[in-house]
Amino acid sequence: MHHLPKYLKHSSGQARVVINGKAFYLGRHGSKASRQRYDAILAEWLASNRSPTYGLDPGQTTIADLMLAYLRHAKSYYGSGQNSDYNRIRDTLKVVRELYTDLEVVSFGPSQFKAVRQRMIDHRKWARTNINRHMRLVLRMLKWGASEGMYPATIYETLRLIPSLKAGRTEARETEPVKPVCTELVAETIKHCSPVMGDMIRTQLLIGCRPDELCRLTPAMIDQSGPVWEATLDYHKTKHRGKVRTIYFGPEAQRIITPYLARGEHERLFTPKDSERSRRGLMHRTTPMNCGNRPGYSKRTRQGRSSRRQPGEQYTTQSYGRAIRYACLRANPVPETASPEEAAEHRKRYCWSPNQLRHTAATELRKRFGLEAAGVILGHSQLAVTQVYAEADRQKAIEIVSEIG
Repeated sequence: MHHLPKYLKHSSGQARVVINGKAFYLGRHGSKASRQRYDAILAEWLASNRSPTYGLDPGQTTIADLMLAYLRHAKSYYGSGQNSDYNRIRDTLKVVRELYTDLEVVSFGPSQFKAVRQRMIDHRKWARTNINRHMRLVLRMLKWGASEGMYPATIYETLRLIPSLKAGRTEARETEPVKPVCTELVAETIKHCSPVMGDMIRTQLLIGCRPDELCRLTPAMIDQSGPVWEATLDYHKTKHRGKVRTIYFGPEAQRIITPYLARGEHERLFTPKDSERSRRGLMHRTTPMNCGNRPGYSKRTRQGRSSRRQPGEQYTTQSYGRAIRYACLRANPVPETASPEEAAEHRKRYCWSPNQLRHTAATELRKRFGLEAAGVILGHSQLAVTQVYAEADRQKAIEIVSEIG
């Protein structure tokens, strides 16, 4: 990967270069034409991101070759972050690998495509919408491979005609849509959160941002020059489409985040380290610090084992969600006598996720200021997207129907 294929001389007197096990003959060794041909082949190979399928005939490219080349491309294009598409692509291709590895791509047709989808239903037990999302990633890989000239584009054009799974017409299970969370339940949960986590929840409920956007906020992003503060994010969901995401902070949100602005410009506003420090401060410890359990010193370290992972410098959407779920179960613990089914139903009723806060904020904004205003605050360029987040005002509909009889 770190070296260029050499300009070689064949016993016949011709120049050649070997890439992916295939020899490319360039003409008479040492001639200007052979050097130009050598440079052109290297340029093509480098442009393909050193693809392991470069130079192979379309009929020789296997699914394994395509997956390896596409994963290499996806890692450099999307990055390998926790929320990157690269990780979703890897999960998708694991299913493809279970069925088809040595199969040539030119033989991957509608029957094979549907077999992969059926395996997601039968073995992975994924939901219908999730399966459709994963199969679109398979199509994306096939489209990329065709654009790289690995095989004819007719393969992708044929498979893209296969309709996605429709609700009520498939064996795949359905998922319930994300609903707003009741503000009374949020208030009850906040009582069992650390002060930092409580401020995160209140802030997200006021500004209606995505959980990932809240976790990434830093003082440097926030412009405090006007009566309404504005935060322009350096990274967000639609940045690759050339869009700008701005979050607005009103007086109440400003009051909440002000104590967190007195730190480094590029440090996160809300950190697990601050949350753990505030949690320990509320424990009213009476045991002296030199009698064990001081930070970095515990029973595990006294026994020679490694200490538990220390709180980090940034929340992720996953750790943010786990913290909320933990507080939900503290506020409404599962009864000890509950059966597994009853326990699952209890958690479903009382546990909520950070994404639901965005839906709650959107519903309130739509109710008070209309759909267009809600779309502006949420950062949507299309009102149809806002309608997914903002629930219709049910109470208003009831009042209208009651009045007209």
